[in-house]
Amino acid sequence: MSKVIKLFYMVLLQLSPPGSSQLVTAADMTLSLGWFSALAAGVFSAHVLQKLLFPYFWRDLLFLMKVIRYGVRLELFKFTSSVCTVLDRFIQQAQRIPNKPFVIYDGSVHTYRDVEQRSNRLANVFFDRVGLRKGDCVALLMSNEPDFLCVWFGLAKVGCSVAFLNTNIKSKSLLHCFNCCGAKTLIVGSDLFECLDGIITSLLEDNIQVWAMNSQSEHTEVHTLLDKINTASDQPVPAVLRVTTSLKSPTLYIFTSGTTGLPKAAVITHLQSLKAAAGFWAFGATEDDVVYIPLPLYHSAASLIGIGGTIELGATCVLKKKFSASQFWNDCRKHNVTIFQYIGELCRYLCNQPKTEVDKFHKVRMGVGNGLRQDVWREFQSRFGNIKMCEVYGSTEGNLCFMNHIGKIGAVGRSNFFYRLLFKYELVKYDMQKDEPVKDECGFCQRVERGETGLLLSKVSTISPFFGYAGGKHLTEKKLMRNVFVKGDAYFITGDLMAEDYEGFICFRDRVGDTFRWKGENVATTEVTEILGLVDFIQEVNVYGVEIPGHEGRAGMAAMIIRPAHTFDGKKLFEHVMRDLPTYARPLFIRLQEFMEMTSTFKQQKFQLVQSGFNPSMISEPLYVLDYQQKNYIPLTDSIYQSILAGERKL
Repeated sequence: MSKVIKLFYMVLLQLSPPGSSQLVTAADMTLSLGWFSALAAGVFSAHVLQKLLFPYFWRDLLFLMKVIRYGVRLELFKFTSSVCTVLDRFIQQAQRIPNKPFVIYDGSVHTYRDVEQRSNRLANVFFDRVGLRKGDCVALLMSNEPDFLCVWFGLAKVGCSVAFLNTNIKSKSLLHCFNCCGAKTLIVGSDLFECLDGIITSLLEDNIQVWAMNSQSEHTEVHTLLDKINTASDQPVPAVLRVTTSLKSPTLYIFTSGTTGLPKAAVITHLQSLKAAAGFWAFGATEDDVVYIPLPLYHSAASLIGIGGTIELGATCVLKKKFSASQFWNDCRKHNVTIFQYIGELCRYLCNQPKTEVDKFHKVRMGVGNGLRQDVWREFQSRFGNIKMCEVYGSTEGNLCFMNHIGKIGAVGRSNFFYRLLFKYELVKYDMQKDEPVKDECGFCQRVERGETGLLLSKVSTISPFFGYAGGKHLTEKKLMRNVFVKGDAYFITGDLMAEDYEGFICFRDRVGDTFRWKGENVATTEVTEILGLVDFIQEVNVYGVEIPGHEGRAGMAAMIIRPAHTFDGKKLFEHVMRDLPTYARPLFIRLQEFMEMTSTFKQQKFQLVQSGFNPSMISEPLYVLDYQQKNYIPLTDSIYQSILAGERKL
């Protein structure tokens, strides 16, 4: 270090003009050498100290600065006459890069101009022929396809809010969805019209008009869209229809399984949509990236983060109708995919595929998603290359988001002193047996120590608002906990048990309450309980999730009491769950009991049932397993149990 400083002074001596009063003397050089040496030593020591004690300081700071910068941009909308929504951003991109591919689907390329013009045609049809007006709510039941986006954008251009319906939901739940979001119009994809079998009459009786993405319909009261799109104008409808002056205006309703049983319509405002659209950008994505979206568009991950993020960047997305593990990497290589969206199960499916010599031959550099187990994470990167996996934690309706921008294996998010200043969250002690938070003598919650597991709560504030659910204030209130630490405060209940280590990494531990996750979907146990309760031989039923080694999430299991003078009928139960429950919500295991254990607050006791699992050698009560081949619930034997553990039996 001193040699460098001496060399620097020698250069100064050579450059100083003869006779100048600014000449550097030997004494000056000696004095300054000591000062510079001390400064350099101090800087070096501080650098080493920062690396040892705060190794992620600069990466955290730069990431947080990006987040703050975007947040300031959103705050500025409050001082302007209008908000630049995700739709507005799409229209801007369509004008800036009209010929750039926006969506690649099933071998076809749809440019930004293509989607812009087709959504204009649909907007004109919606306004002139369907009679939709600004403020109307429209339900959308469609699979992943480009027309999902065109219909979505077309409705938004008219000023309508859109309710995305889960394509797996059945009759009772489907009717419920219309009631809670107030939709009086349904647009259904051509391949999903059969989902309306049995309820089309009820929809029409409720004065809900049904429009199908077909050219003709066998049902006289079902209207068609495709024949009207071709003759419609591709000129934009008046921009005033879509203009909004508030970030808090609802733009979407996305249904999520909560603790109340039937699906709940989470209110998605423009603020939430814009925040989600910044996800890819925050992780370092650019307009040159190609994003692979194999997740369903009715979920917020694919629609808000995936499509919204693609639009924000001006990038290209490859949309898949349905995830295929065998086609995934070939698709990525064919379309030069650089980023893909995932849920934990998706990555596990990819790891279970036969190994090939070209596993690492691709351009994928980043994955963005949630629910990735540590073992799968390590195996995925070992097999397919050092792909940066960016975990994002947050529920559709929640007011808190964690982002693991560091990429540390096993962490769902990253926190630090600066993050806590902006976003107030707490981990509180939770009693699993009583199924409730632990309170002190004053009735307030107790924070856990660093490294301990606790229930994650997020404070509701102007910075982190909670917009709740459509269909009644009581639904929103059930997700809030009041008087948590002081009188008058309010926190959003995530329902997740988390732990934060000493470096600030946040890890998911488990879910509490009446929801568990299976095959990438949230399962509301009370909804399944209500549907199973319709079976004539069931007197009482308690639904919960059990862990299966090698599988992400928890598989459904139902403990039930049989009515007097009745017997368990596996075939009848099989037919019932096949008809009325989506695949991911069907109980895989049944446990017959003589009586149900209850908590002190008269809730069904799930803790012991979850802990005991489904091992027939450890449980004396009769156990049954869902068997698709025999179309029955058959006795769960030890050999079947072992085949499940070995991964030999398809679940």
